[in-house]
Amino acid sequence: MSAVAHDLAHDGTAMLGRQLQRLRNNPGLLILTQTMPVTMLLFFGYVFGSALAMPGEEYRAFLVPGLLVATAANGLMTGMFQAAQDTHRGVTDRLRTLPVSRAAVPLGQAVADLLVTAAGMVPFLLVGLAVGWRMEGSALGAAGAVGLLLLFRFATTWIGVFLGLLTRNEEAAGQLGGATFILPLLSNAYIPTEGLPGWLRTVAEWNPISAVTTALRDLFGNAQVPEGAAWPVAHPVAGSLAWCAVLLAVFVPLAVRRYARGED
Repeated sequence: MSAVAHDLAHDGTAMLGRQLQRLRNNPGLLILTQTMPVTMLLFFGYVFGSALAMPGEEYRAFLVPGLLVATAANGLMTGMFQAAQDTHRGVTDRLRTLPVSRAAVPLGQAVADLLVTAAGMVPFLLVGLAVGWRMEGSALGAAGAVGLLLLFRFATTWIGVFLGLLTRNEEAAGQLGGATFILPLLSNAYIPTEGLPGWLRTVAEWNPISAVTTALRDLFGNAQVPEGAAWPVAHPVAGSLAWCAVLLAVFVPLAVRRYARGED
């Protein structure tokens, strides 16, 4: 291992511990982030399920992968708020004066968020099983779905970290992050896109959330890949991996550079 990689691993582990301690000291936020997806599943599954053509249990099976991905996309909001909060309160400036790798601080935040997300999936999936969702595919496919979901969360967290460092204000980050709720609505997370108008269907199917949601439904065995869809949805696993690769390739360097530059 090179000296740079060793320093990044060492410093990143230290920053990971800091982020986990931060979450431990804020149990209210942790409880909210863990229970909100379950609440949404119960609300959407029983309220929307009764209003759609799909029977209730069938819709809930359709909905669980979509809500998993919508929750993963919230990495954008949590990453933005935490980075903006640290910057606004001067924590980032103090960390920047320490002899640590410039990539370690945002990396520690992203990895801590990933661990919390992985832990939060367990109660959500248990509730999903209780309301009628099942993993109809193979164990390998289910493992691939979980891995893909966590990769997408990791990518969206980096977007949030960059935007949080850019806004430098936790109030502005909170307002901007709240606006991200529209992203899952412009996707197939909650409803099929086949019945949407042509232009809106195109927008929804090129939304990364749609590709990852379709991939999860396919890997879990909950729904077939729709015919005549845009390329990312027609080839959901490849499309999801491509989206994650693009997002990471763009926003990891941007976030690290923004952290290193500070206010310059």
